[in-house]
Amino acid sequence: MYKGRQTDTDLNMNSKARMQKFGEMPHILVVDDDERIRDLVARYLRENEFFVSTAEDARQAKEILNLAQYDAIVLDVMMPGQDGMEMTQQLRQENDDVPVLLLTAMGEVDDKIHGLMSGADDYLTKPFDPRELVLRLQAILRRRPQANEEERNLKIGNWVFDMIHNELIDDETDQAVKLTNGEATLLKALGQNPGEIMSRDDLSAACGLDADKRTVDVQVTRLRRKLEKDSNNPRYLQTVRGKGYLLRAEPI
Repeated sequence: MYKGRQTDTDLNMNSKARMQKFGEMPHILVVDDDERIRDLVARYLRENEFFVSTAEDARQAKEILNLAQYDAIVLDVMMPGQDGMEMTQQLRQENDDVPVLLLTAMGEVDDKIHGLMSGADDYLTKPFDPRELVLRLQAILRRRPQANEEERNLKIGNWVFDMIHNELIDDETDQAVKLTNGEATLLKALGQNPGEIMSRDDLSAACGLDADKRTVDVQVTRLRRKLEKDSNNPRYLQTVRGKGYLLRAEPI
């Protein structure tokens, strides 16, 4: 049974304690034009220790995103006005790397691939078990870099991959290209053993991706578009037919 927006415990907490509690919770923005689904998702996430804000469409969501930092967005695809895939593409074009989990009634593989190509980190088909939504969000959040993590950067041709800020930096011009959370996670997985072949199954496990092999291929395609001068003839992120992928890079 859902508890609603505030529990009795919340009402009895003093202001300082309440702010401390919220500060420790992942902050999630739920965007869906269906009020019933939006409220049910928000209530379930609150019951599972998430701090949740909601929006009814892309316009309202972008207004809210300008006011606060969010750890992830749960975003409906089919909305009036700008749909979820279009909003995700816009976020990525603006170098906003907030993780996006798309919700949609479209369950075809091509729809899923389209969603991932738009820049989403994950994709969940309606109807869904809310427990799976929680698990997928937790997996996305685990992949996010922490401010205190000490990781070595990677040298990839003229690029330097900054693992803390999820950026590719041109060594000659100092221009930076922002990577999505999914792209950065894939690059880190490949960079653990540069020059060695990693199978799609291994990459799926390392990145917390869907076991569907095409999901890995989509992430590779997106990453190549940023990393390679000619993504159709990759020099650094190479395909090994029948085996997987390898990255030509050096830790620095």
